Amino acid sequence: MTASALAAVTGAEGFIGSHLVEALVAAGHKVRAMVQYNSFSSYGWLDTLDQDVLAEVEVVLGDVRDPGSVGGLVQGAGTVYHLAALIAIPYSYRAPHSYVETNVTGTLNVLEAVRAQGVPRLVHTSTSETYGTARTVPISEDHPINTQSPYAASKAGGDRLADSYHASFGLPVVTLRPFNTFGPRQSMRAVIPTVIGQVAAGSREITLGDLRPTRDFSYVKDTVAAFLAVGTAPAEAVVGRTFNSGTGEEISVGELVGLIGKLMDAELDVRSDAERVRPADSEVMRLVCDAGRLRAATGWAPAHTLEEGLRRTIDFFRDPLNLARYKAGIYNV
Repeated sequence: MTASALAAVTGAEGFIGSHLVEALVAAGHKVRAMVQYNSFSSYGWLDTLDQDVLAEVEVVLGDVRDPGSVGGLVQGAGTVYHLAALIAIPYSYRAPHSYVETNVTGTLNVLEAVRAQGVPRLVHTSTSETYGTARTVPISEDHPINTQSPYAASKAGGDRLADSYHASFGLPVVTLRPFNTFGPRQSMRAVIPTVIGQVAAGSREITLGDLRPTRDFSYVKDTVAAFLAVGTAPAEAVVGRTFNSGTGEEISVGELVGLIGKLMDAELDVRSDAERVRPADSEVMRLVCDAGRLRAATGWAPAHTLEEGLRRTIDFFRDPLNLARYKAGIYNV
């Protein structure tokens, strides 16, 4: 795939999507970015990109739940990066139908559009949450799927559809399954921006859910590099396959809070809020990645340590203009 080929991105206005758009432009790609339609004409995080970057992006308002929107997005594309999804696990307990409509039906619409228009490459986004609590570590792509939340189930449904379209129609799809990604622009529904945001806003009493679970945290630029790796690798190396991306290192939520406090030079009093604790059988207690398949197929490897990524994320949230975009004082579901 040449750098000049058109790359179409769903979920472009979001955390990872906006970083991916930046990286695609930097690599010389033409980019068409779908932003979920809204009456405010907001482009989400794309609105914060440098104007010279945004000038290289064709932004279209649409919705992956609408087949017509998706058909227009992928027209003429060399690669489609499908990131659009509802992602908050707690909200999936409240609104499971919405997750099926976006994460399953939306993915079906993308698959159908790519098939109808003969797009040469589709990169579908999965999540490590589909594995559930680790039965063996590190977690390879052969680990059983064990969906412990409606969110995870909806993402696994999209994954299975992608697999089936490759098997049934020869669709040139590759699935990337990132472990926990963090960095600037992430929603405060995730633990790292929740902690950093509260501290940056002046709080030293940090309210969280369960402190015991462990996660494998990847800095966003490393996750984006994984997307580019599977989006541009030779077809024979990646098409029809699923790849994990992650560091292979795990840290508990409690240990993570301690590290953030140290980096922000803050003594933190951590308190557990029952509202933020998942139902017992829904909590994923341990996730740690085996990314050996991705490394062997593409040469990808993470370039940032956890501490380096945290420092960059802290710098982002300490900027008053950035912090003002968030509601650090409430529970962001």
